[in-house]
Amino acid sequence: MVRLEEHKHDTENKSIERMPLSSRVYIPLSQHLGKICSPEVKIQDAVLTGQRIAQATAGVYSPIHASVSGRVASIQDWPHPVLGKCTAIVIESDGLDKSQIANSKSQSEIENLTPEQIRNIVFNAGIVGLGGAAFPTHIKLNPPKPVDTLIINGAECEPYLTGDYRLMIEKTGEILQGIALVARCLGVKKVYIAIEDNKPEAIKAFKAICDKRYAISVLKSEYPQGGEKQLIKNILGKEVPIGKLPFDIGVVVHNVATLFAIYEAVYMNKPLYERVVTVTGSLLANPKNLLARIGTPIKELIEFCGPLKQEPSKIILGGPMMGIAQYTDEVPVIKSTTGMVLLNEKEAGVAEEEFCIRCGACIRACPLGLMPCLINLASEKEKWTEAKTYKAIDCIECGLCNYVCPANRRLIQSIKRAKLEVSK
Repeated sequence: MVRLEEHKHDTENKSIERMPLSSRVYIPLSQHLGKICSPEVKIQDAVLTGQRIAQATAGVYSPIHASVSGRVASIQDWPHPVLGKCTAIVIESDGLDKSQIANSKSQSEIENLTPEQIRNIVFNAGIVGLGGAAFPTHIKLNPPKPVDTLIINGAECEPYLTGDYRLMIEKTGEILQGIALVARCLGVKKVYIAIEDNKPEAIKAFKAICDKRYAISVLKSEYPQGGEKQLIKNILGKEVPIGKLPFDIGVVVHNVATLFAIYEAVYMNKPLYERVVTVTGSLLANPKNLLARIGTPIKELIEFCGPLKQEPSKIILGGPMMGIAQYTDEVPVIKSTTGMVLLNEKEAGVAEEEFCIRCGACIRACPLGLMPCLINLASEKEKWTEAKTYKAIDCIECGLCNYVCPANRRLIQSIKRAKLEVSK
C-alpha cells in the first residue's frame, strides 16, 4: 500500500449541507451492480418523494425511488456517469417535496423485527453499497455461508473525499444503530469499526459512545486501505484467496454510509433517494460536503459550491484513483456517487506513455499481488486466455499500478478492458 497526498483539507472540517431541490431530476434505471430496472411509472404520472418508480422482476437488483415530488416529464436516454448513456426517468419537481414515507417505527417495533424483515426493509428501500461498489445490500445481509465477523469500513482512503468522515462525526449514533441491525441480520458477535488515523474526530466520536461489543480499529492512512480484502488482512490477519469473496472466510464488510442508510430505512421508513457527495477541487470557491438528491445534475452541485475560478479541464466522479472522468456536467448524482473532483489543466495533465521497462513497480504495489504489466501486455495483444491466466478478473481497479509506473503505462485502462473480455 502507498501513502498518497490526501487533499482532504478543503472539506474535512465542513459540516454536511443540504443541497437545494432541483427543478428537474434525471433518475437512471441503472444505479447498482446487477439487472437494469424497468419503469413502473409513465409520462405525466404524479409521483411523491420516496415513491418506488422502477424495479426488476428477478435477478440481482435494487428498486429505484423518486427523489422529489412532481410529475414524470419523460422517460428518455440521458448521460450516465458510469455507462455513458442510460434510460432515465425525468421528474419535474413541484417544489413541495411531498412524501409518502410512513411514520417512524417505535423502538419496540424495531426490537421485534426478525432478520428476514430487516432484509426486506433494506431491499424495499433500494439500498446499495454506498462506498462506490453499489452492490445490492440486502444480498450482503444474507450471505450464502455462515459468517462470524462484521467489519465496518470507515477508511475512506481515496484522496479528496470526506463525506464518510463527516457522516461518522455527525451521525455516529445512527451509524451504530445501523451496525446493530446488520449484526442482528448476520448473527455475528465480532464487530470491528475500521477508521484511518487521519480521521481523529471520527475516532473520538465512536470511542465516546461505543460499548464493548464493537472494537475500534485505527488503521494507517494508506491507499487502498478501504478495499475489503485489505481491511480484512490488516484487521484480522486473514487473506481472502484470489477468486474468493470475504464471506468465504466468514467475514462481511459494510461501508459507514450504507449503515446510515440502513438506519434511515429501518427506523424512519426512508428509501435511498439522497446521499452525501463531496464536491471539491482547487477550482471551486466553496468546496462542500452536500446531501444531494439522486438524479440532481452535477452542474447544479458545482454551481452551489461556486463560483468557479476557471473552467475545469476534467471532472471526475468519485476519487482521483478510482473515479471516472465525465464528458458532460449533465450527468446526475446516482447511488454510487461518492464525490466530485474538479481539476485544472495542470492537475488533469496526462504524461506521455513510454515502453514498459520491466521494473516490477506495478507488481510490488498491487495489493492483490497481481502482475499488471503482464495483464497489460496480454490486453494489448488481445490474448484474453493469457489475461485470464494472470487473474485480470480479480483486479480491484485501485489504480496503484498506474500511479507508480515510471513509464506512465495506461495499465488500469487495459486491465479494465481485459476484465470485460474475460468475463464475456
